[in-house]
Amino acid sequence: MALVEKYAEQIQKTFAKYPDKRSAVMPMLHLAQQEYGWVSPESIQEVADICEMDPTQVKSIAGFYTMYSENPKGKYWLQVCTDLACALCGADQYYEDLKKELGVGDGGTTEDGVFTVEHVMCLAACDKAPMMQCNFHFVEKLDMEKTRELLAQWRAEAAQQA
Repeated sequence: MALVEKYAEQIQKTFAKYPDKRSAVMPMLHLAQQEYGWVSPESIQEVADICEMDPTQVKSIAGFYTMYSENPKGKYWLQVCTDLACALCGADQYYEDLKKELGVGDGGTTEDGVFTVEHVMCLAACDKAPMMQCNFHFVEKLDMEKTRELLAQWRAEAAQQA
């Protein structure tokens, strides 16, 4: 159990915030995703053991919420809002341009494993469209020039961490 060994103190602090271990399942899923980059079947079992739950229950929670990925993702998970309000501000075209820039399809990951791109519905920043969420952090009022700068920055960061 890598999470228990590596994050024992953090896990105990998290448990202290909840009435029982089962109630901490979502923070434990976040921890697993942070550690492994996605919520794999092995990490679902690991979280189930930590929270003293059946793995099927943990999997159902991971599958319900879009913030958890049950498939491997790139180091940078780019989610572009294409809901109606954002689409009216150019998000659909922006999304198509971004996929073309990175050479991927919807939900695709670049060959180097750095970026995964997908569209999502409503990130609650309609007034800042086109916008995207990168690893759960908003980047707003985007155009392709600004996006190319961000992509270059993130690629450089990924190269330094490799």
